[in-house]
Amino acid sequence: MQKLPVTLEDVEFAAARIGEAVVHTPCLRSETLSRIAKADVWVKFENLQFTASFKERGALNTLLQLTDEEKKRGVIAMSAGNHAQGVAYHAGRLGIPATIVMPSFTPNTKVEHTRGHGARVVLHGDTLAEAATEAHRLADAHKLTFVHPYDDPRIIAGQGTIALEMLQDAPEIDTIVAPVGGGGMIAGCAVAARGLKPDIKVIGVETTSFSAMHQLLAGEPVTAGGDTIAEGIAVRDIGKTPLAIAKALLDQVLVVDEVAIERAIALFLEVEKTVAEGAGAACLAALLSHPQHFVGRKVGLVLSGGNIDTRLLASVLLRGLVRDGRIVRLRLMIGDLPGQLARVSGLIGKAGGNIVEVQHQRLFGAAVAKRTELDVTVETRGRDHARELVEALSAEGFKVRVLEGADA
Repeated sequence: MQKLPVTLEDVEFAAARIGEAVVHTPCLRSETLSRIAKADVWVKFENLQFTASFKERGALNTLLQLTDEEKKRGVIAMSAGNHAQGVAYHAGRLGIPATIVMPSFTPNTKVEHTRGHGARVVLHGDTLAEAATEAHRLADAHKLTFVHPYDDPRIIAGQGTIALEMLQDAPEIDTIVAPVGGGGMIAGCAVAARGLKPDIKVIGVETTSFSAMHQLLAGEPVTAGGDTIAEGIAVRDIGKTPLAIAKALLDQVLVVDEVAIERAIALFLEVEKTVAEGAGAACLAALLSHPQHFVGRKVGLVLSGGNIDTRLLASVLLRGLVRDGRIVRLRLMIGDLPGQLARVSGLIGKAGGNIVEVQHQRLFGAAVAKRTELDVTVETRGRDHARELVEALSAEGFKVRVLEGADA
């Protein structure tokens, strides 16, 4: 068997090295997700780290192995999110000067959190690639040590401690599923898991917009780009070291779409009462989108982080309610007469619907001056209940249409 750049011993040393300063997060069985997936499902809650992401593990493992001279000069990293906060937090704890280069589009909250850990933040470039170029320039100019987010054996070994803990807490797991960005975490988890249990399956998850590892392992040309809610794994390039490990140890990489990720975020909140960012929910999305790979197995999902913008989270949850028919928008034609709105409201209330919003359209929608369009947004118990509302209104002579897609 070929010698890999990271070994089980490396991961075990990393676990001993970082154990006092990184949370041994819970790995718990989910009864509800197990029933939904027809599998035995365990969740590793890495969103419970101090910076709400697994990235602390690799960052700390790297920082602790720097020489005294490297620590004195300081470190630099490029990141728009979790890696930045992991490096900044532990560098601050250890008294190591840290500079973080972030793209100019980085949300203010992430910038402020990173500064709050004591790092110097440099905003540069309109893309991650431009930020990375600037970070390397500064590293060379000021003799700073560059802490790579994924293509470094020390980073990989640190991230692999996730799988060590999972198999300590739930040794019966026979399949580990982890998200794939640049490949550091999946590589480390594969080294640890296959080192402890050679027959265990290790499966990666990417988005349809950024599926570089899936394409590389299939021998296809890499195409990447586009908007995704899973920005934590929106990485165009796979690291050389993670890729070498993946080719040797990974079973496969699954691809999930945006709707599946949104559903998984909502499901984690509703079922587990926990917040997952898009990348953190990708594994659950794969479980639900590709059930044939998981039915009847003992599956460990890595919930890699919980750093999601609250407005985006609110949008995802509301979109989920619309998708499930628990919020519907009805368009009615009513006579432009006193009492018509009250009549519609009464019928909806009697049928058990809760009106969220009402819009009258007198000037632009109706073809007849004595009639008006009424759009009513209603909270329901689901699609069957929504149909009952439509039937109740139709029975009273109202012409009703459920607005969906572009109409809504």
